[in-house]
Amino acid sequence: MLYESIYIPSDKPPKEELLQAAYLRKYHQNWGRTGDMALIAINQQNQAVGAVWCRLFNENEKGYGFVSPDIPELGIAIVESERGKGLGKQLLIEIIKGAKKAGYIGLSLSVDLKNTGAISLYHQLGFEDIEIEGTSKTMLYSF
Repeated sequence: MLYESIYIPSDKPPKEELLQAAYLRKYHQNWGRTGDMALIAINQQNQAVGAVWCRLFNENEKGYGFVSPDIPELGIAIVESERGKGLGKQLLIEIIKGAKKAGYIGLSLSVDLKNTGAISLYHQLGFEDIEIEGTSKTMLYSF
């Protein structure tokens, strides 16, 4: 699902290559450490069609949507055939509930500025713009 979450312009290396890059490995390496949380959506054929996850980072190992060491960074991916059907919204609502129940004070994320549909959904759910850096926007959901 991390593969599905990556926006790659056509002039950049393929996603398969990028997933092994050091700057992206931090998102999946040693999954299951303290603070990791994920939900996976399965269709009727028992295939993963979406996922949402969050992970804590520290000052020395920041993710792209890093805000604070006590606020997990969120990622979401929906396979192309399932986009626009409300699955992403459902997954986000559930991970927000889970993060609040776990005692976190918020969730952060980074989104490409060209991904206007996702930005609109994040705003609808209560995420606020924190900063824009390059081609990405950092957003924060506060409890």
